Amino acid sequence: MEMDMAAAAGEVVPEIVLLAGAVVVLITALFTPRRLQHHAPWLSLIVIGVAAATTVPQLGAVQRIGFFDTYALDGTAVVGKLIVLAVAAITVGLTTEWFRSDDRAGELQTMLLFATLGAVLLAGAADLMELVLGLLLSSVTGYVLAAYHRQSKESGEAAIKYYLLGALTNALMLVGVVLLFGLGTTTTYPGLSQTLPGADPLGVLAGTGLLLLGMAFKVGAVPVHPWVPDVAEGAPAPAAAFLLTAPKVGGIIAIARIAALLADAPVGWRPAIALIAAATMTLGNLAALWQTDVRRLLGWSAVSQTGYALMAPVALGRSDLAIPSLLLFLAAYAAANLAAFGVVVELRGRTDLADYAGLARTRPWLFTGLVIAFLSMVGIPPLGGFAGKLALFAATIDAGYTWLAVLAVINSVISLAYYARVLGPGYFEPAPGPVPVLGTSAAVATGIAVVATVATGVVAEPLLRTFTDALLLP
Repeated sequence: MEMDMAAAAGEVVPEIVLLAGAVVVLITALFTPRRLQHHAPWLSLIVIGVAAATTVPQLGAVQRIGFFDTYALDGTAVVGKLIVLAVAAITVGLTTEWFRSDDRAGELQTMLLFATLGAVLLAGAADLMELVLGLLLSSVTGYVLAAYHRQSKESGEAAIKYYLLGALTNALMLVGVVLLFGLGTTTTYPGLSQTLPGADPLGVLAGTGLLLLGMAFKVGAVPVHPWVPDVAEGAPAPAAAFLLTAPKVGGIIAIARIAALLADAPVGWRPAIALIAAATMTLGNLAALWQTDVRRLLGWSAVSQTGYALMAPVALGRSDLAIPSLLLFLAAYAAANLAAFGVVVELRGRTDLADYAGLARTRPWLFTGLVIAFLSMVGIPPLGGFAGKLALFAATIDAGYTWLAVLAVINSVISLAYYARVLGPGYFEPAPGPVPVLGTSAAVATGIAVVATVATGVVAEPLLRTFTDALLLP
């Protein structure tokens, strides 16, 4: 028994590193003078680096469900974990100078590490209780990050909307978990995959619907998406960058794993997810057309990107491209979204459309980064977003949902219009005045995200071949 526990603990070393590292950062912050709190980001980066270093060897390990059938160690979970860790590392770079004058920088890094752990747990959860743990950890820390500017009315408003929607959907999700547990007599996915096909269809439908509602909140999908643009606009910009990226990576993988679990269950989950995907991408793009605040525009853009990502679960079981396309798209989206928010951070939070006039001349490198990020999210070659979307469209058509792929193409064309509303004045209009920037750390973090956006497109074919071997258990 002791050997089994030791082996199980060895399977979750990266998660243990994040947990222990967060505690260490918190204790350090408690006993370090306030004037030295600005060193906390470097300690946070070390923790993330060690977690990533212990995750990489898992890429070549046997893909299985470990830790007593509750935690997936398959290729999808490991790649998702690496994407989340990369997002966390870049976010730390964005926070360094943004919060330099904040005496609570140590506590911020603690919340960021716990939020990272929550997103990682979502990607690997193979048990309903594990899923709930990851969701709650990600949500509770997210509320704190969204409200970290305590004197800001916008930050408080964003956090309270995020909290209220989260409290409602999380509670309903717990009801769904209880229903599925009662019907399936277990909470582990391997066990449920055997028992749910013979369970009462109406009960399974109700439990699955409530479960998907909770996950829809986490990834910002219709009908529980309204928190996304508010958090994008009101939360501290580095926190918004993280909250619209890392939890989405873990949450989309969790939804895909739930879909795989329900493959033989008497529930029409595939059309349901397809309709959610269609509504999410369409609403996100149409709402973004009318925005005059760049951060709010990015929030609605994040909603639309969730719709595209949900195409992958629809194709599960019908297309071999479903998992590779999902992982490539998530990597490309994470890089592009961080690059776009990184430009906002480096511009010291400027977010009105008029503030971006003449940016091509006053800050050409930042403008170039913004162009690359936006074009990637539209799906313009040779950037990562193009490769990710192309693979998603192919998988969706292969799965027999051609109408959804056509709708996604139309939405991608629509998205070009609102991105052009930012880029057009940046190139053609004169600058209103000097444009000061934040500092070196934010610039480096933004640059890394921009390079990653280009790189995911350049090496898309090798990545897709690598991701082909990734399994999604059970």
